[in-house]
Amino acid sequence: MVRQKFSKVRHFQLTNGFTLIEILVVMAIIGMLAVMVAPNIFNQQAGAQRDAALSQISALEAALDTHRLDVGEYPDSLEGLRENISNRASWNGPYLRREVPLDPWGYEYAYDSNGREFTLASYGPDGERGGEGDDADVGLQ
Repeated sequence: MVRQKFSKVRHFQLTNGFTLIEILVVMAIIGMLAVMVAPNIFNQQAGAQRDAALSQISALEAALDTHRLDVGEYPDSLEGLRENISNRASWNGPYLRREVPLDPWGYEYAYDSNGREFTLASYGPDGERGGEGDDADVGLQ
């Protein structure tokens, strides 16, 4: 019987993975992209909130006009669209399916009426009358 000698050869398997430098380079690229993209995302969010406020104002105005057609005048408050506060027999509501919504920034809409005319607006993200730029009031003209 012949005995063969086997040498102990160590085989190293290459492990699949990333080096620290590769990981740092990828993190730097992701960071730079985030810095460039984030301002655009926030600008679009502000525009979307303004569009949502205009849409809600339009729906509220339609409900107010329907109330006026039934009752003959606009309600004293937006709650008059949900409940017959005036106790008039001609009230045919509720004129809104759900509660009176808050504006997209969480504030109540500014509503004022003398019965024949009304104003309806959102004071924007700062919640205060007036303002410029992103803080400007939102309303239909």
